[in-house]
Amino acid sequence: MKDIFYTYIQDLQDRITSQLEAIDGSAKFKEDLWKRPEGGGGRTRVIENGSVFEKGGVNISGVHGKLPESMQAYFKVGNVDFFACGLSLVLHPKNPMVPTVHANWRYFEMYDASGTIIDQWFGGGQDLTPYYLFDEDAVHFHQTCKTACDKHDTTFYPTYKKRCDTYFHNAHRNEGRGIGGLFFDYCKANDSMSMEQWYAFVSEVGNSFLEAYVPIVEKRKDLAYTAAHRDWQEIRRGRYVEFNLVHDKGTLFGLKTNGRIESILMSLPPHVQWVYDHQPEPNSPEARLLDVLKTPKDWV
Repeated sequence: MKDIFYTYIQDLQDRITSQLEAIDGSAKFKEDLWKRPEGGGGRTRVIENGSVFEKGGVNISGVHGKLPESMQAYFKVGNVDFFACGLSLVLHPKNPMVPTVHANWRYFEMYDASGTIIDQWFGGGQDLTPYYLFDEDAVHFHQTCKTACDKHDTTFYPTYKKRCDTYFHNAHRNEGRGIGGLFFDYCKANDSMSMEQWYAFVSEVGNSFLEAYVPIVEKRKDLAYTAAHRDWQEIRRGRYVEFNLVHDKGTLFGLKTNGRIESILMSLPPHVQWVYDHQPEPNSPEARLLDVLKTPKDWV
């Protein structure tokens, strides 16, 4: 399964980066191959200062070795080996009318002293973080997520949509990071789903990403915007940074397993503002966005 999934994310990375370069029209992804001293490595691809994408990364990695003590305590296991691979992406567009997007699809195995698999699971999801809320974009993104889920189990979308709203939540701000999407983790073989069926589901969601996001980018990337719009975008990006550094489990896992810092922190936007006690004008588009972020909405 690990070989099947790693091959899949290599191909998915190629498909995603090729289409994003075509949309941008000027910037290209810079590729960085790296190795992890303890075992494994990855292929980082970063785009910067483009016509559409101010900064973005579409990264794959496959790492293995002894599970660090800090993670042994987290998983409540002893001295075991692990393998983890996945594709992680974050895209920060230049135009404030185009939302930031994040996605991740991953696979994890743990082994006993003899090398036998003692646990394995999939995880992942995709979520949207707009700065200016266009309801039809939110509906499109969520409908695409739902369509992918419904092919496998009609309970998946409402379950994983709710988990996304719960997970991507800045508790210290009492607001969502964005308008959600899907979030699933610890997808293990059970009476109703084999690992092969979980792979089919996760790859279905991965394959839906471009369909979910690209039409939104193409619709909004050429809209006019002002310096005030840009200021709001950078203030909201600050909340994005807060979530990734304070709450995100993927960031913490990477840091605790001696992950590659540049790849882990590629999710951070290049231009951000923290304005003291900033409050948007009442009844403004900015205020409406905050209202929606405080109470997750059912978009489909």
